[in-house]
Amino acid sequence: QVQLVESGGGLVQAGGSLRLSCRTSGRTVGSTAMGWFRQAPGKEREFAAAITNLGTTEYADFVKGRFTISRDNAKNTLYLQMNSLKPEDTALYYCAAQATPTTLLLEITTNYFYWGQGTQVTVSS
Repeated sequence: QVQLVESGGGLVQAGGSLRLSCRTSGRTVGSTAMGWFRQAPGKEREFAAAITNLGTTEYADFVKGRFTISRDNAKNTLYLQMNSLKPEDTALYYCAAQATPTTLLLEITTNYFYWGQGTQVTVSS
């Protein structure tokens, strides 16, 4: 059974940093593309960052230069390092994985088959 479990969220002041983790089980973290999405109250879930099975990364414009996605194959864990956080980054952050080795469009939510439960990030001004 595939499970994705996020952790690392919390409350931080504007300008601060957090590192989110997504521990995977039942699959290998580098076997398919994986991504981070976020959803703020009253808004649709949106793409933040992704990494393909070949290690290519892609970022939404609003996180470029501030967030870094990475993975540790030995720990079977995906990470999202978030720096220079802003109040508008406040959201529930989800880890997700595509189901096949052939990478589908990374920013499309419906291209991801496995999802975690999310970890809350709150940035105060």
